[in-house]
Amino acid sequence: MPTFTAFLRSSSDEQLAGLLTRRPDLASPFPGNLTSLAVRATGRASLERALAGVDAVVVQVLEAVAALGGAARPAIQDAVAGGPHDEVARATDEALALALLHPDDEGALTLAPGVAELLGAHPAGLALEVTGPADPTALPSDDDPLAAPARAVLDALTWGPPVGLAPAPGSPAGDAVAMLVARRLLVRGAGRHVLLPASVALVLRGGRTHRGVATPPDLTQVPHRSAATVAAESASAGERCVRLVVRLLRAWEQGPPGVLRAGGLAVRELRRTAQTLEVDEREAAFVVELASAAGLLAVDDDEPAVFAPTTETDAWSALDLPQRWVTLASAWLATTRTPWLVGSRDERGSLIAALDPELSRPWAPRLRRSVLGVLAREPGGAPAADDVVAALEWSTPRTVPPRGAVDAVLAEATTLGVLGAGALSDAARVLLEPASHAATPADARPDAAAAFAAGLSPEVGDLLLQGDLTGIVPGRPSAALESLLERAAVVESRGGAVTVRFTPDSVRRALDDGLTADELVERLTTFARGGLPQALDYLVRDAARRHGRLRAGAASSYLRADDPALLAGLADDPRFADLGLLQLAPTVLAAQASTHELVEALRAHGLAPVAETPDGQVLHLERTVRRARRRGARRTASPVVTRTTDAAALVRRLRSSDQRRTAEVPDDGDPPSRTPGGPPAAGTDDPAAALALLREAATARENVWVELVGPSGRPERRLLRPLRVEGGRLRAADPVRESELTVAVHRIGAVRRAADDEPDQDQDQEVT
Repeated sequence: MPTFTAFLRSSSDEQLAGLLTRRPDLASPFPGNLTSLAVRATGRASLERALAGVDAVVVQVLEAVAALGGAARPAIQDAVAGGPHDEVARATDEALALALLHPDDEGALTLAPGVAELLGAHPAGLALEVTGPADPTALPSDDDPLAAPARAVLDALTWGPPVGLAPAPGSPAGDAVAMLVARRLLVRGAGRHVLLPASVALVLRGGRTHRGVATPPDLTQVPHRSAATVAAESASAGERCVRLVVRLLRAWEQGPPGVLRAGGLAVRELRRTAQTLEVDEREAAFVVELASAAGLLAVDDDEPAVFAPTTETDAWSALDLPQRWVTLASAWLATTRTPWLVGSRDERGSLIAALDPELSRPWAPRLRRSVLGVLAREPGGAPAADDVVAALEWSTPRTVPPRGAVDAVLAEATTLGVLGAGALSDAARVLLEPASHAATPADARPDAAAAFAAGLSPEVGDLLLQGDLTGIVPGRPSAALESLLERAAVVESRGGAVTVRFTPDSVRRALDDGLTADELVERLTTFARGGLPQALDYLVRDAARRHGRLRAGAASSYLRADDPALLAGLADDPRFADLGLLQLAPTVLAAQASTHELVEALRAHGLAPVAETPDGQVLHLERTVRRARRRGARRTASPVVTRTTDAAALVRRLRSSDQRRTAEVPDDGDPPSRTPGGPPAAGTDDPAAALALLREAATARENVWVELVGPSGRPERRLLRPLRVEGGRLRAADPVRESELTVAVHRIGAVRRAADDEPDQDQDQEVT
């Protein structure tokens, strides 16, 4: 039977390119040669990644091959489907393309090394580790008094799990179990457990490994929404989400919250933010995390450290609404943050805060795309969370997310406007499939923005003002009108129209932003259909008359004297212009400079000031001595290694390096063993080839000669049967000593295959 490495060598360039495309982890870093590729492809981590992405039918095919110990395509189809089946044929091709299966010389398919270990202890509900007679005549006949309880026991174990607890002796079921054990139809396990051998189960199943071919749920039966409804609902939710982010940024640029010692946002700050945004704390946490994921919020490390808007905020705010939404949606799809965990407790029992560094989960982007991928299968379909979980149980049965995580993703997608009325929006569909429409995700943004904009209602620039100081915008306000209302009014309701109210506080807010009464009246008149009501004009003028009666400014120090003559002319003296002197009273001057700078400047010009404490006591100032902080050596950036993503180019490099390697070793592809005096079978001392040989031997249950280097540095040769190669360790059985041992891989000097007729007396021969 050809080895897995030989299978890769015999594969065409197109097949290898397809393998590297489907399993990109095999190409990073570059494997060097096909033997190294075989080692990496049979490693546990890589196999788990590959199995995580296959559907239920592929898993059924792999389980059938494991149960049959290798089988031809017709036998696999018979075992899974009871006959020819297109889905089983498709799944078999998929497993071959992923190198989870490989053929032997006779065309039978066998599992790649390491796959059987990942299928679990009982693949397809079969106990492969125990054997029993496969003769149907060993089953109890109908006239046997224990036939009925025996049949009940067998029926309970036939389709798995194959492990049961034996009833108490003396009962009909207990006697039936004893009879089945005596006939070796059951095998006793640990304690009172009994196991149904796989060979017996296959007879009882009629040679089938599965009841039938796994089928995906029918998403055509879920509720469907019209395209117009989905677009309108998605755009409405997306517009609201963008508006919440804008309000968050404005609130935090004026009063940025502090950073907890652990790095998150305090609960009271999250509660205050929720009140500002007029949402619950769950949604507030999502908005905060979304803004951070989009690069609009970050930690300002000045003392004290606070969360503040970034320099990207201004550029983002200048974009139109669809572009701003696309930025947020793209960030949400790619972020590893999990906002739905805010408020829960970690494994230590500590409360998880918003913006906590520990809130990142590497699987979050994959979870979002897998959940949304289910909705993308049926345009307009609005499946419930149960339907999504059922679809994921078929498409990725080995990595089905928890129901709570699916609910959270659907809720966040609804809040963000990725979903509209429960169905995937056209804009989100474009963002989910950038590879098929654009070279990079950024190139897909114009299409996504256009799709989002198609669901928005037309902008209006009309404001219907009424005498009770309220106003109505009959539609979606334009950007200019929206900005004015945010500054000068209170929004009371939103929907098909926007209702606002003008209050003394809201008008004062506009004046605080720098508008004068005339400017505010002029801007309101521009949008007002039918003119400005007199009541609103009076409100603006009255607020402006009281605005600015109190004046505030900044001063770093002051200068006072009992005699006004001593201060006369200092504020206008050009020699002291840099001090920023301002006369507040005949005996008091305020200065922009610090007390040190003020005193030193006056002394330099022949005056004799002294500093004082707040209670008027004389304070003797020490001279300021500056010291330069020693900076560490500049770190040079490590060079970025550029790796090609062209699978065909990688295959050419693999072929070239493999040809150079095989030119240096015998035709069998393995260098001769360096063990003198041993049998002449070929072997290898190349680490990658040794790992591949050990894994292949473990799969084929074959013996190998292993050269082990002991603690003293002296090697010894032992005949072993590898059981598992994992985590840098080899677990193997010693057929001569009838024992098991575990050894670190780095202690293995060389490995070679053992011939069936090799004598065992060479065991433990020391190598000098």
